Amino acid sequence: MNVHHLNHQNSILSRFIAEIRDADIQKDSLRFRRNLERIGEIIAYEISKTLVYEQIEIRTPLGIAELALPVKNPVIASILRAGLPMHTGVLNVFDRSSSAFISAHRKHHQDNRFEIALEQITAPDLNDEIVILCDPMIATGASIVVACKALMTKGTPKHIHITCAIASTEGVNYIKARLPQSQVSIWCAAMDEELTAQAYIVPGLGDAGDLAFGEKL
Repeated sequence: MNVHHLNHQNSILSRFIAEIRDADIQKDSLRFRRNLERIGEIIAYEISKTLVYEQIEIRTPLGIAELALPVKNPVIASILRAGLPMHTGVLNVFDRSSSAFISAHRKHHQDNRFEIALEQITAPDLNDEIVILCDPMIATGASIVVACKALMTKGTPKHIHITCAIASTEGVNYIKARLPQSQVSIWCAAMDEELTAQAYIVPGLGDAGDLAFGEKL
């Protein structure tokens, strides 16, 4: 399984990562959402380099231009609700794509354990499709595995690109151990080593869903 850590190379991406981490800046939920959107756009651009292209002719007012364009548009999927800003960013790049949505949440137990409860999935036929799955945080990796398996009930994708703003090393390893190596790739803007007993990434950024859309009841 290919794991792409985009912040290994210096770029403007670092500015957007810095701002979603910054405890003062992230008080502005509009800016927080926009930065996640920008991260989604950058990752989508990188994924676009892996697609299959074909040569076509474009008629201009002065002649014919030959260009290589993607053969197919990927399907953009996200885990509600936190994945929506990155979903928007990816969809800004692949603006002819269809979408899929997965509703899942942590179901906590009294002994501090939790499981990922899948509630609903809506998706087009995913047979032989390229899927880009958006979730801003890969903590334990459990929700991503549940989401990918749910997507696979809607057909057999040709490939699933998992995208996130911040991943934990433990979460990435969990995904690698449980999903098909040749069928899945991971794209993360930043990767952190520490995961707490409560499954929070350190230094991380906090709860991306709450920061983007407000605290849950």
